[in-house]
Amino acid sequence: MGTVCEVTVVDGPATLLDVAQARVTDLERRWSRFRADSEISRLNARAGAPTALSAETYLLVDRAITGWHWTSGLYDPTVLRALEAAGYDRSFERIVAAPAIAARPAPGCGGIELDPALRAVTVPDGVGFDPGGVGKGLAADLVVALLLAEGAAGACVNLGGDGRVGGSPPDGGWRIGVGSPYDDGAVLSVLTLQCEGIATSSRVVRRWTAGGGAVHHLLDPRTGLPVEGDVDAVTVMAREAWMAEVLSKAVFVAGVDACEGLLARSGASALVVTERDQVRVVERSRHLARH
Repeated sequence: MGTVCEVTVVDGPATLLDVAQARVTDLERRWSRFRADSEISRLNARAGAPTALSAETYLLVDRAITGWHWTSGLYDPTVLRALEAAGYDRSFERIVAAPAIAARPAPGCGGIELDPALRAVTVPDGVGFDPGGVGKGLAADLVVALLLAEGAAGACVNLGGDGRVGGSPPDGGWRIGVGSPYDDGAVLSVLTLQCEGIATSSRVVRRWTAGGGAVHHLLDPRTGLPVEGDVDAVTVMAREAWMAEVLSKAVFVAGVDACEGLLARSGASALVVTERDQVRVVERSRHLARH
């Protein structure tokens, strides 16, 4: 998943942090598109043929396709070929300048076949599946569930901005600071979470050069090009972290005026940053305590 993992455990056995590390390492091994031996790489290499997957990887694909349907294609895990064409064909720290980007719309998930009985997935020829951020969100969900099952009273897992909290919080509750996308160290807001997921996406970071200009990793699946909308960053709170991740990407594509309906239909809350000192709060309940 190419990011930093932070784990907080409330009570429970002293071995729980080791349990969390082993679980994240295993999911990285299965899901990374930058590992030739991962299940996701094998799935993409076998386009046109059914590929048997582990329970975790089948769940990942199923959740990603659910997110595609749920957002009417605003979130789309088939943007892989467009990402590669833009230069994001290796882990982020190894990206070099890329040539000009040619428009390459995502084909969508309509042709992906799922066989739950065999836990097999078939992606059509020419389609590449990118686990992207939904993999980080789902990993956070799975690790929190494992820690609680192994005896933790409460747990918080953060994978590069995608997080999940569950169980009993520490003193003061599960309070999560959201940083400004413009100023390192500046806190935009403090959120109070209760057994739910959170995901933050920004087009201000993870940028590189293509065709002589700056580009970012948040692509509009309808065009295959970096989103050029009115959202600079968004933090979404939803029932689970994978859901929050799906919605954070969809908000970028939908734009600030359309995002409220999308979030309301999903029962989610969000902080939507449109420019410095301009934040729209989409609130479903009691999450947001401005700092």
